[in-house]
Amino acid sequence: MNKKFRDRTDAGRQLALKLASYAAAECPQSILLGLPRGGVLVAAPIAQILQVPLDLCLVHKLGVPGNAEFAMGSIDLQGRRYLHEHTIADLRISPAQIDRVAEIELQELQRRDRAYRGDRPPLDVRDRVVILVDDGLATGATMKAAIAVVRSQNPAQIVVAVPVAFPDTIDELRPTVDAIVCLMLPTPFDAIGSWYENFAQTTDEEVCAALN
Repeated sequence: MNKKFRDRTDAGRQLALKLASYAAAECPQSILLGLPRGGVLVAAPIAQILQVPLDLCLVHKLGVPGNAEFAMGSIDLQGRRYLHEHTIADLRISPAQIDRVAEIELQELQRRDRAYRGDRPPLDVRDRVVILVDDGLATGATMKAAIAVVRSQNPAQIVVAVPVAFPDTIDELRPTVDAIVCLMLPTPFDAIGSWYENFAQTTDEEVCAALN
């Protein structure tokens, strides 16, 4: 039977045990990239335990018009879009609607970059073992965008690490990365938050504190 995580910190500590081979002493080229906001709080205790550098991977979900929680794709800080063409076709979402959502989410990404990183440059991922961390995967839209962003920067390896995920999403991601570490693949999946006792909305202040 699957057991709930207490919170994101607890999930990160449990994930760290499964990521021991990527600790700095074992794999000096490892770095962690947390997906804001919740993924950063999962990644922070992993970074502490493994003693590896922590940074952000700034991508954002593009929500369906009228249902922002349902993803039609994602966008990165450079404005590149990663769209779910089947979802867009099935829901008859127009290019103009996509443009409006993308403009709003790009502004939010830029705001987060200023708020979280300030003047600090992003970590260089070239030839590094990059561990992408989120607090869970449902459709995997944001993680797929994160993988594409990191892949374009020529890392040595890409590893996805999450506490809980929808099994079909893991199957989709597996061919696109070098390794996946996931603690729970529950069926039925329900929602990410249902596998946490505390899944409160993460604040900007918490993200900044975790990075610092």
